[in-house]
Amino acid sequence: MLLAEFMRAPAVIEFDNMTTDLIAHKSLCTALTSEFMTGRILGVSKTATVSTRSLFLSSGNNVAPVQDMVRRCLTINIDPACEVPAGRRFKRPQLLEDVKADREQYVSAALTIIRAFICANTPASDCKPIGTYGVWSKLCREPLMWLGLDDPAQSLFIAMNDNPDRDILGRLLHAWQSTFDSAPRGVKQVMDTIHHYSQEDFKDICEEIAGERDAINRRVLGRWIQRHENQIVDNMRLVPDSAKRSAKAWRIELVS
Repeated sequence: MLLAEFMRAPAVIEFDNMTTDLIAHKSLCTALTSEFMTGRILGVSKTATVSTRSLFLSSGNNVAPVQDMVRRCLTINIDPACEVPAGRRFKRPQLLEDVKADREQYVSAALTIIRAFICANTPASDCKPIGTYGVWSKLCREPLMWLGLDDPAQSLFIAMNDNPDRDILGRLLHAWQSTFDSAPRGVKQVMDTIHHYSQEDFKDICEEIAGERDAINRRVLGRWIQRHENQIVDNMRLVPDSAKRSAKAWRIELVS
């Protein structure tokens, strides 16, 4: 679907009225971080390489980006502060048409800000880096911060800190350290510890990660840990144990 859309070279691709969170689909992540995307054209034995230069928008009630989508999205929360949002009256009900009519003025103003920033030799600012979005940060975030405005990516860093996946990983790391210290353990040993030694906190976290029908799915738990290995939370991370074993094992590593 994404390849077909990009072949039209649209200015905007919109996912409207979403009913679920924005999940980190592989192709969508690629489209949001790479300049070009290659894929096979449906129904034809032929591939195409297309530009991903489109603005992605999504909307929905109480939905948000999750997992690896968090760092790829700027979130805007709108609170209408009324019981029936659809019945609101607006000061400029034809806002979209007004913006289209004065498009040249807005585009000129945006480019003037960027041009002024470049002519000032792109002065450094206290701007947190965002991996793979360096050029965007330099030409979109920093000019606005140079003018004294708030960081437009502020919501992204808030969402990264509040990411539920990161929270669960942090709790798992603390439980793992308090239970095993720095000793390597595999999924089977984790399961044995939970059942034989009544590690309730550890069990609750594992059930959150891989609970299925009142039990913990070992395979799901193992894949989840493997997917999150080397990710740092609270100066800790799970790293694969280098010793040769019949099954994969991990140990806690403290990161200074």
